[in-house]
Amino acid sequence: MKFTTIIAAAALTLAAGVAQAEDRNGIDDTPSAAAMAVDFVLVRPLGLVATVVGTGLFIAQLPFAIFRSDGVSVAAEKLVADPAEFTFHRPLGKMD
Repeated sequence: MKFTTIIAAAALTLAAGVAQAEDRNGIDDTPSAAAMAVDFVLVRPLGLVATVVGTGLFIAQLPFAIFRSDGVSVAAEKLVADPAEFTFHRPLGKMD
């Protein structure tokens, strides 16, 4: 009797977890005002600095990257495009 009760309780708990996991459409995932403020005041300026520094590093290493077949495009993507996209193209407050 005790074993059956434990199994039934475990089954109900697992079923509730699955039902809750499937209901993601109803959750509001918009960022809070605090997250937007921190993003605007702290994260975006740091992203801008990373973009400027990455651009400088890209220009400095450009003579070495030219000799590789995909060196320029990979360097441009990692040093310039990724920080610029993080800074300018994502919604305010979203850190994904």
